[in-house]
Amino acid sequence: MHIKKDDTVYVLTGDDKGKRGRVLRVLLGEGKLVVEGINRVYRHMKPNRRNAQGGRLSKEMPIQISNVALIDPTTGKATRVKVKIHDDGTKERLAQSGASLGRITIKPRKKKTAE
Repeated sequence: MHIKKDDTVYVLTGDDKGKRGRVLRVLLGEGKLVVEGINRVYRHMKPNRRNAQGGRLSKEMPIQISNVALIDPTTGKATRVKVKIHDDGTKERLAQSGASLGRITIKPRKKKTAE
């Protein structure tokens, strides 16, 4: 996954094409992410104890990861991501301009035992 929480992304397709937003959540299993202010829908709520007035509440819905691109911190434009593997085994995300987007922490995988 080349996009992480709190990254700034640019929307490539859909109703919000051309907008930018901060990633709030990444849904790995579904290949989707929730971006602040993007893909907003209205949820009609009845009055209840938590929401005494009821009405229409606006919330963000997930969008496909393929429909967004990361923002290059140096140029401020959408960019693709490269991954550089260092000698110590850690990975670093790089923008096409060469600017660093941060290191990737890798969780060690459990080895399968032969039975």
